[in-house]
Amino acid sequence: MNKENKDFFWPSYVDLMTVLFLIMLVLFVLSFKMFTDKDSENRRNIAQLKVEVQEKRKLDEIKEALSRLDSRYFQYNERYKRHELLVDVLFAQSSATIPQRSLMPLRRAGEELSSVLNSVQGADVKYLIVIDGRAASFPQGDPRNATQREYALELSYKRALALLQFWRSAGIRFPKDRIELIASGSGFEGAGRTGDVRDRRFVIQILPKVGTLTTTSVSK
Repeated sequence: MNKENKDFFWPSYVDLMTVLFLIMLVLFVLSFKMFTDKDSENRRNIAQLKVEVQEKRKLDEIKEALSRLDSRYFQYNERYKRHELLVDVLFAQSSATIPQRSLMPLRRAGEELSSVLNSVQGADVKYLIVIDGRAASFPQGDPRNATQREYALELSYKRALALLQFWRSAGIRFPKDRIELIASGSGFEGAGRTGDVRDRRFVIQILPKVGTLTTTSVSK
């Protein structure tokens, strides 16, 4: 190799090594960026999973507490996935006045419900309680089922409201910051109807809610 070839070879070799170094540097930076992004994603997923596990445990605790509701007043309807009031409240036709004989068991049912719901502690635990008033429909095919539909909705709502007001007047208090108590009326409609005068009663649905817990920051 003559002197001229040597002078040409070494600069070219240096340029090649420089290019390869730059390529390796770029690949390293990209690989490191992908690794850190994936690591951050994994940490977020782990933190979220911990939150979900905590919420699942709290929901299990709530479910266990609700299972202790006195069976004289409440039962869990597996088919419709809801807790229902068993107190016999058979309203007179077209009436929203709670029968006198039903007042004492309704009071005890309210006290039982309040006690059980408050047995599960935690600021993130909340409940939505829906008092669903109902009205007995007329025989199938009777045109009054259509003409009196709006009236039945209003009547069934008044029945639910009557229970809510009775509980309040009886001194049964549910914490406002943890429990939402709603009166509603389904009229002639609603799942689990009997098709007879028993539909003048109302059902109570208890829906537990667990808010998202505060996550702890994870250092990168």
